[in-house]
Amino acid sequence: MTQPESNGGGHVLPTPAEHLSSPRTRAVLRVQQRLLAAAREYLVGEQGCMELLPPIIGPVTDPGARGAKQVDIDYYGRTYKLMTSGILYKQAALLGFDRIVNVAPNVRLEPLETASTRRHLAEFHQLDVEIAHASRDEVMDLAEGLLKHVVRAVVDDRAAELELLSRDVAALKEVVNGGFDRRRHADVVAQVRAGGYEQSPDAEIDWHAEASVSEQAVRPFFITDYPKGSRGFYDRESETEPGVLRNFDLIVPEGYGEIASGSEREWDYRRIMTRLRETGENPAKYDWYLDMVRAGIPASAGFGIGVERLTRYLTGVDEVWQASAFPKVPGVFSA
Repeated sequence: MTQPESNGGGHVLPTPAEHLSSPRTRAVLRVQQRLLAAAREYLVGEQGCMELLPPIIGPVTDPGARGAKQVDIDYYGRTYKLMTSGILYKQAALLGFDRIVNVAPNVRLEPLETASTRRHLAEFHQLDVEIAHASRDEVMDLAEGLLKHVVRAVVDDRAAELELLSRDVAALKEVVNGGFDRRRHADVVAQVRAGGYEQSPDAEIDWHAEASVSEQAVRPFFITDYPKGSRGFYDRESETEPGVLRNFDLIVPEGYGEIASGSEREWDYRRIMTRLRETGENPAKYDWYLDMVRAGIPASAGFGIGVERLTRYLTGVDEVWQASAFPKVPGVFSA
């Protein structure tokens, strides 16, 4: 039987037969099943979202994935891309429905060094939400309500699996005991610098620094107001604080780090063109998207949750690949 090979990341994964026959893997995937069902209960059943089946290839994809390479494929003689995220298509979907949700596979060829972070996959699934005419604060409230609903469902309905996995259920229950704090990016930068980390004020929070602030937290919290230049052109710039984006990350405690990112979206054609040029993107690549924006799309806000990352947090497993049925770790050749 062919064994998975490591390409510098130090990981050697079990074979699919070994992985899927493990009682721990089966417990993790049962939790993941309940997670997804609970998310649909909340978003579709309670919040009125329309679930759509998103594309997995297209002429262009999200350019904002830090450090990750996009994957090109030949599509009948033209170059198409595998989705790194469906953000542009989420905005398009709002022309048909005001509130949408989807669960989509994403492929990002992450740098090899991310294999050591315990929370990066080359192939993962994202639970995406987009709401027309919503503000950032409204979708942050939605993300908070969603996480609390999912945690309650998993704790109530997957107790046997959590026990088998030795998950600290008391720590999970703490999630629903109060509101989630909201901390500005600049304040978190000051916190991690005080803890001895070299953190640029103009960049996303470093993975190791993020793990540190996550370890110090008791409940999930949001990091807001990232600097312009740290995220993609579609994150809306504040009209009252130039250079600051109307966006957020959702950080869970116990060192698990970020599980979701979101923002208000740029929807004005002129502002999007300016941001594209500022980020060095070629507008010609985005012709279908820009034609749509020029004709008019609704203002919106939304977020994406990494399904495997959230599963890892709920189950307490050491590495995110353990939360995937067929894991793809950066640099590791596997089935």
